[in-house]
Amino acid sequence: MKHIMLACAILLVAQFTKAQEIETLAGHSGSKAPISAYGTPLGRITAIDGKFAVMTGGYGGVLFNKKLMLGAGGYSLANRIGVEGTTDHKWGMWYTGAVAEYVHHSDKLFHWSAGALIGGGGISDRTGRDKGRDIVHNSGGFFVAEPFVNVELNITSYLRLVAGGSYRQILGTPSGMGISDAKLSAPGFHLGIKAGCF
Repeated sequence: MKHIMLACAILLVAQFTKAQEIETLAGHSGSKAPISAYGTPLGRITAIDGKFAVMTGGYGGVLFNKKLMLGAGGYSLANRIGVEGTTDHKWGMWYTGAVAEYVHHSDKLFHWSAGALIGGGGISDRTGRDKGRDIVHNSGGFFVAEPFVNVELNITSYLRLVAGGSYRQILGTPSGMGISDAKLSAPGFHLGIKAGCF
């Protein structure tokens, strides 16, 4: 009976050890601590006022039990988008907020994650530079909620390739800005790298 109990215990420990290995393109590696952290720089293709827009930024935070990340993120408009009815005015936009993300089967080579950013940001009407800075003619704040979903590929035990989609919902844009919540809200596609301890 003792031998059967010992064999069962060894099998359970072996199964637990196998489950803790991280599958990567570079092979398997050992498990990490139950509390870790990572950052994710991203480039996002989206639309503002119905025009092509590129947002750059990212998010990161503390990962609990390889499943739940709590942190913060932020993005800003990388290209200039013309303001309707003007020849030299361009939109500037940024937003930031708290981020929560659930990662499903983090140790598998391919896996998925889903989360959301909730926070606020600003939109501004700008023209050319004066002494190295844009001239801001009008600006205002807004509330943003941006749910997202990712597909992830473990490259190494500390690097992951991330591709996914999101929807940026903007609320509360000032009426005098000349642009509406609907024109600032849009789906997006992003690509990035997660780097950290997993």
